[in-house]
Amino acid sequence: MTTFARISLARQFLLASFAILLVGMIVIGVWVSYQIESGVLNRTAAITALYVDSFVSPQIQLLVDQETLPEEVMESLDLLISDTPLGQQIVSFKIWSNDGRILYSIDRDLVGANFGVDDELASAIAGEVISSITALNKAEQLHERARWDRLIETYAPVRKEGTQEVLAISEFYQLPGDLESEIRSAQLQSWLVVGSATVFMYALLGGIVGRASRTIQNQQAELEDRVEELQITLRQNEELRRRVQRAGARTTALNEQFLRRLSSDLHDGMGQDLTLALMRIEAFRGGNTDDSEAATEDIPSSADVEVIHSALISAVSELRTATAGLRLPELEDLGIVEIAASAIRAFESKSGLSVQYEFEPIEGDWPMAGKITLYRVIQESLANSYRHSNGANRTVKIWEHGGQLFVQVRDDGEGFDLHEAANVRGLGLAGMRERVELLGGIFKIEAIPGHGTTVFITLPLMDLQW
Repeated sequence: MTTFARISLARQFLLASFAILLVGMIVIGVWVSYQIESGVLNRTAAITALYVDSFVSPQIQLLVDQETLPEEVMESLDLLISDTPLGQQIVSFKIWSNDGRILYSIDRDLVGANFGVDDELASAIAGEVISSITALNKAEQLHERARWDRLIETYAPVRKEGTQEVLAISEFYQLPGDLESEIRSAQLQSWLVVGSATVFMYALLGGIVGRASRTIQNQQAELEDRVEELQITLRQNEELRRRVQRAGARTTALNEQFLRRLSSDLHDGMGQDLTLALMRIEAFRGGNTDDSEAATEDIPSSADVEVIHSALISAVSELRTATAGLRLPELEDLGIVEIAASAIRAFESKSGLSVQYEFEPIEGDWPMAGKITLYRVIQESLANSYRHSNGANRTVKIWEHGGQLFVQVRDDGEGFDLHEAANVRGLGLAGMRERVELLGGIFKIEAIPGHGTTVFITLPLMDLQW
């Protein structure tokens, strides 16, 4: 990629427009300078030609009848150049015939010489006044070239009196000093005007382009920010979709594991007690006969009744224990701090242990899904701590920051190896993680053998709409 292509479009435009305006300024300046020079020369030549014609034309009207000028006419023309104000303006003077012959010259050696008709002479013969600054390099300019480097050369037609017929051509030379100063002054003023106009146009164009460029850059920056936000949102949505998919798959497996555990608890606990009671009752039913003596012997003793009674009480206790964990307290009218306190009180009443807590005041209501997740996470974290951290001190902290709810449940017990725990199929940690991630939260656990366990979760307070 070239250096020009690497700069911004606005700067490319400004550089290109600067080059175009600069070239345009030069072209216009040169053209205007040329026009000024031509205009000044032509104006001066025209005025001088009228002046010359008023002196010369009466002297050469005799060319109507003859082809040369008499000596006395040439002497009169000499006096005209030397003794009149015309001589102060003109340094050299010639008269040409229409066929290119010199009829009069201060240098008499040129009189009668034919140098042909060049372009300037032809234009004068056609009736035009032609003027230019000459370097005196023509053959007939030997006399002038010996004294000057440059002169203003003018060809002017001399007409027959009372008609437009051109009798001869007067050629006169003027010093360029004053005229060149006038031309340079006019050209300098024209360059200043053209340059100032160009600078003004470039500044105006630069201001417009700069403002447009800043607007485009601001819009581009806003667009890039929005695109970046959209990309972040898309990545978050994609991550959330994957998490929901993983959570759905794991939830199915966890539900199956939960049902199996519940089935096992009912079978091994309450089921065994009910079976024992049923067997003792069946024994009495099977012993009923018409023999009154045998029937009297099969009447259950107090010991049998005690066994049946104990089995039924154990079954009812097992049933209450199993269903107690399935039922939540009324959470709908409770705030976040009250829900956390309720979970702690429930743990303390069942375990007989105390839990330290630090709660920041958190105002506002929260959707039911968040309340349930908060209660279950604290409940399960404390239950895990009770089962696996003997004699540990437990602390629950809750605070809010930036629209996020932060919960920390910590104990200083035995801890465990996270890598080994990840390979164990259990409901506790996986269930907590699924609950939190399904609500768009973050679940972390830190555990080091011999240094306690910390469960840390983050849940959104503002965006949760479940």
